[in-house]
Amino acid sequence: MAYYKIRYYFLLLIFGSICSCTVSNHYQTALTSFEIGEYYKSISSLRKVYTKTKDRQQKAIIHFKIAEAYYKIGQYRYAESYFKSATIRNPGGAITWLHYAEVLRANGKYDEAIKNYKAYLDSVPKSQMALNGIESCRETQEWLNKPTRYKVDNLKDINSAANDYSASYAGLHDNEIYFTSSRKGATGTVKSAITGEYNADIFKSTYNLQKNKWDKPKLVDDLKVIDTQDDEGAASFNAAGNTMYFTRCRYQKSDQRSAEIFVSKQLSGLWGDPIKVKIGGDTLMAAHPSLSADGNTLYFVSDRPGGYGGKDIWYAKRKKGDTWEKPVNAGPEINTSGDEMFPFIRENGNLYFSSNAHVGMGGFDIFLAQKGDDGKWIVENMKSPINSTGDDFAISFYQGEERGFFSSNREGSFNDDIYTFMLPPKVYEMEGDVFNKENGMRITDATVKLIGTDGTMLKMKAENGKFRFKLKPQVEYIVAAYRKGFLNAKMVASTMGIEEGKEFQLRMELTPSDAPISVDNIYYAFGKWDLLPESVAALDSLSGILVLNPTTVIELMAHTDCRGDDALNSEISQKRAQSVVSYLIAKGIQPARLVAKGYGKTAPKRVTKKLSKTYPFLKPGTDLTCDFIQGLVDDKQREICHQINRRTEFRVLSSDYREKFEK
Repeated sequence: MAYYKIRYYFLLLIFGSICSCTVSNHYQTALTSFEIGEYYKSISSLRKVYTKTKDRQQKAIIHFKIAEAYYKIGQYRYAESYFKSATIRNPGGAITWLHYAEVLRANGKYDEAIKNYKAYLDSVPKSQMALNGIESCRETQEWLNKPTRYKVDNLKDINSAANDYSASYAGLHDNEIYFTSSRKGATGTVKSAITGEYNADIFKSTYNLQKNKWDKPKLVDDLKVIDTQDDEGAASFNAAGNTMYFTRCRYQKSDQRSAEIFVSKQLSGLWGDPIKVKIGGDTLMAAHPSLSADGNTLYFVSDRPGGYGGKDIWYAKRKKGDTWEKPVNAGPEINTSGDEMFPFIRENGNLYFSSNAHVGMGGFDIFLAQKGDDGKWIVENMKSPINSTGDDFAISFYQGEERGFFSSNREGSFNDDIYTFMLPPKVYEMEGDVFNKENGMRITDATVKLIGTDGTMLKMKAENGKFRFKLKPQVEYIVAAYRKGFLNAKMVASTMGIEEGKEFQLRMELTPSDAPISVDNIYYAFGKWDLLPESVAALDSLSGILVLNPTTVIELMAHTDCRGDDALNSEISQKRAQSVVSYLIAKGIQPARLVAKGYGKTAPKRVTKKLSKTYPFLKPGTDLTCDFIQGLVDDKQREICHQINRRTEFRVLSSDYREKFEK
C-alpha cells in the first residue's frame, strides 16, 4: 500500500548510528529524510551516497536503509533485492530478517520467507509477527487454491496511473462514488517526499446509466474547501450521505500532528467548511475515520499512547452534537504489534480493517471482526480473492448488501487501484445427460422428473438428451428418468449442508428393455449355485431396478460356458437363476414378477459395442460359440470368452404386472 497506509508513519525506529567522523553531510541529510518518514526522497539521496562510499560495512548500511524505505512504501520487489544485499553483513540486526521475510512473502517466495522468519525467531523467540508470518506462508497457498465466492474486478472506469484508493458510497446513493486519488487534477502541486506522489484529494464520480459506466471523476467540491494543497482522503459518510468525515494530512517537519480528522456537512448540494473533529489531544495523530450507521460511534486509526504497537484502531462514542468521549482502543484481538488501518464499521456491527501482522497473504490484508458471545472480537482473514500477496486495504460496503469496494496494489494494478467486489447469490443447479446404458448413445426424448423433500414436483423433456433444474438449499432430491422401451432409472442429489452453492452433474443411464441385460458382479461358489457375499451389491442394484419399475416382469437367465456336460451345465444354471430369484423375493419383490431360467451353454453371448470397447479382439455381433473360442490362438483370449459366457442376465417379459394384478 503506497499512500495512506504510509502517510502517517512519522514515529520511526532508528537503527544504530554511524561514527560521525565517517558520515558525510550528504549521508546525514539522507538519513534525516529517512528518519522523519520521507522514504521516497531518502531513496534517491541514499543511492547517491552509496556510489561515493567505499567502506563495505557502510555500503551495507545504506542498502539496508534503502530496503527499509522501499518496504515502508510497499514497493516490495525493489525492497527484496536491497534486503538480499544487506543481509550479507546484516547491518540492521535481527529486524533485517523479519522485514526481508515480509517482502519475500509479499513476493510469493514462501520457502525463502519461512527461512528468514526462523532466523529472526532465533534472535527474538516467540515473536508473534514471525510466527504469524510462517503460518501465513502456509495458509496463503491453501487460500489461493480454494478462493471464496466473492467476485472481484478492477474498477477501470475510475482508476488512473496514480494512486486511487479508499472508495465508498455516500450513504444509500449507489450511483455516486467518493474516493481518494493523487491523479492529475488534484490540488496538490508538490510531490510527497514520502511516496513520490502528489498530495491526494477526494474525488467524486457519478454512474452514467446511458453509457453504462462511471463518468470522469472530478474534485468533490468546486470551492476547494475540502480539497486543498494538503493531503485529503479516506472519506466516510453518515447513513443519509450528507455528512462526510475525512482525513487531512498536514505534513510539516515541525508539526507532529500530521493527520487529523475533519467533518463537513452538505447543504443544497454544497459541502460546508470542514471542522476538525476533537477526539483526544491536539498533538495526537488520527486518521481513516469510519462512522457507524447510527452516527454515534467513530472508528479511526492512531498511534497514540496506550496501543499495542504501530498503528492501532480506536473508537470514540458521541457525547452530544459534534463532541466525543475519550477514545477507546479496539483491543488485542484486533490490534497487534504491527499496523492495523482503514477500519470500516457496518450497520450489522461487523468491523473490517487491514493489518500487516495478523495471519495474511502478504503485505496488508483485509480482515473481518465479529463480536462473539463473550463480547470479544473474533477476527477472520477475508482470504482470496479479496486478499492477495500484495497490499489490500480500505474495504467498504453498500449498506445491507455484500458488495462494495476495496483497494489493492496487487498484480495487474497501476499503483493502488480501486476494485469492486460482490458476493453472488448461492446457486444450486443440476445439469444432466440421459444415455442408453447398453450402447452409450444419447436418448433424445426421455422424460425427467425432479422430486424434492420441500414439495418440489417438476417434469421436463430431455432435449437432445440434456436436462437442467434449479435447486434450493437444504433440500433432498430424487431425479427419475423414463422413456418407452427402457427401464426407469433414478438418482439422488442433496443440497443439505452445502453452504457455498453447487452445480450437480448427473449421468442418467436407461437400460433398454428389448434385449437381455447383463447383471455384472454376481458370483457363485465354484461348480455350485450358492451366491457369494461379494454379489450383494449387484443383487441389491437389481432389486432397486425392480422397485423403480413396479409393473415389470422379468426372466432371470443364468448361463455357463461351453465346457463340460450339457445336462450338468443346464442343472447348475437353472439352480443359479433360482438362487437370484430367491434373493430378490427375500428383498420383497413379488414372486409373480420373477421367472428363473437356466440356459446352460445353449445361448452363447453375442458381442456388443460395449464389450468390443473393453476387449478389442472381439468384433460387435460375434457369437461366442465353442467353435469361435477354439479358433482363438491366445489362451488368455479364450479364457476371457469363457468368462463372458458365464453370466447372469435378465430380460423384460412384460411391463403390465400391476394391471394384471389389479384385474
